[in-house]
Amino acid sequence: MLKQKVAQIKSGKLTARQNVMQFSEKIKKLNKDLNVYLNINDEALKQAEEIDLRIKNKKVVGKLAGLCCAVKSNICVKDLIANCGSKVLENFISPYDASVIKKLKQEDVIILAMTNMDEFACGSSGETSAFGATKNYFNKKLIPGGSSSGSAVAVSADLCDFALGSDTGGSIRNPASHCNVVGLKPSYGSVSRYGLIDLSMSLDVIGVLAKNSEDTKLVFDIIKGQDNFDSTTFENTDKKNKKIKTIGVVNVNNFCDKKVEEHIKNKIHKITKTNNYSIKSIELPLEIAIQTYYIINYVEFFSATRKFDGRRFGKKIDEEAGPEVIRRILGGSEITQAEFKGKYYREALKAKKYVAQKFKEIFENVDLIILPTVPKLPHKIGDKLSVEEMYAYDVFTVLANIAGVPAISVPAGILKDSDGLDKPIGVQIIADNFNEDKIFEFAKKIK
Repeated sequence: MLKQKVAQIKSGKLTARQNVMQFSEKIKKLNKDLNVYLNINDEALKQAEEIDLRIKNKKVVGKLAGLCCAVKSNICVKDLIANCGSKVLENFISPYDASVIKKLKQEDVIILAMTNMDEFACGSSGETSAFGATKNYFNKKLIPGGSSSGSAVAVSADLCDFALGSDTGGSIRNPASHCNVVGLKPSYGSVSRYGLIDLSMSLDVIGVLAKNSEDTKLVFDIIKGQDNFDSTTFENTDKKNKKIKTIGVVNVNNFCDKKVEEHIKNKIHKITKTNNYSIKSIELPLEIAIQTYYIINYVEFFSATRKFDGRRFGKKIDEEAGPEVIRRILGGSEITQAEFKGKYYREALKAKKYVAQKFKEIFENVDLIILPTVPKLPHKIGDKLSVEEMYAYDVFTVLANIAGVPAISVPAGILKDSDGLDKPIGVQIIADNFNEDKIFEFAKKIK
């Protein structure tokens, strides 16, 4: 638990320097094989010593003093490389701190390193990085999930205290599920996106990966809140949460592997029985989830990438990026052709509005929605999947982004797959807008 670790550091039982050194030793042993970190903060030890000196001199230190954070390589940290897992930005050194990084540094968090990721966050497996795939610490043969692959593995392998990732359609929750850790996608507008090199501006959210829900909440409470650099953010968004009484469950039969569906059903039944919750069957618009998401994603990503023209910074993205990035650029370019007059994008925005309204109606009758995080167990690195199969990984996660509501993935056990390998599985909890506290309350009950 991170609260206890901070208390140890503040009391002198554990120094911030020792904390950094312990992680540094593990990184030396594991990083070459796991391919988690792309850029290490050479000033981490010096920063830790400054914190220790302030503690020794009985000066005020931050709420998270001495903790070490790993950061996805599409979030700007001053003087560290934010390459988005791409050769396009291979040598791009961030000139400023993202707002979330500023908030963490104000609480004396040490930014340890920048993590590997699917190139420009385009991917669901952790395999599309220009710097090679990240391996899953649980089993190195398996994908870790994506696109926040390195951040999830960093937490799983104890290479940091916690990590930041970004979630556009499941990019925090997906790897959290595959790596047996907790991953939170906050409500859209609860955390500033300033300093995030975005994939899709209307869907992206910066979130937290940690060992448990309590640690996740601790960090989320620091990074949330209104930011003058991001007009989509809100202050004091916490809602007065009524007691959890009714859980909404979804029929996922047509979208999910049978063993995953059954395992999550049993987990929900056990939790609801133990806590005396009632269950209500609900319907989510899963049949339009992927189509709606990828039209918006393609168009907004195409727009966002036009600044990577090779003139101001980096290399020309159309010439240097990998196949998945190029696929999305070409898709966005085609959808926005003049002859279509924005038809497909406008229709997708109508569907987005419909999904948000659907969630609003559902949350009038249930307190939380529970379903699997990912419809299948992680495959082996290098396995050939079709584009459609890979995109289907996101079918249960994209709706929360489309609606802007908060969601979390929590470890729900280990399943033996048909290939004989044990594989982690996550359960997803979704709440109404700005009801993160309700999610955390329920997540603690999952064992």
